[in-house]
Amino acid sequence: MKKLLLISFFILTRVTSILAQCSMCTKTASQLGEKPAQGLNSGILYLMLMPFAIVGFVAWRWWKGNKVHEI
Repeated sequence: MKKLLLISFFILTRVTSILAQCSMCTKTASQLGEKPAQGLNSGILYLMLMPFAIVGFVAWRWWKGNKVHEI
């Protein structure tokens, strides 16, 4: 489980070709230039990662808690 989590985190943080922008952010980023656009894209990905991590942790704890009570 830890290996899967680490691999997922690595993929989401290191892959810069993922476009995580809405059309409005893409237009704004294209006006800023290439480096600021990449920074904006990375920031969006980092902000997106936390809610998914929280939901994943809650789901894992729920699954783990229900697994213990099954006999």
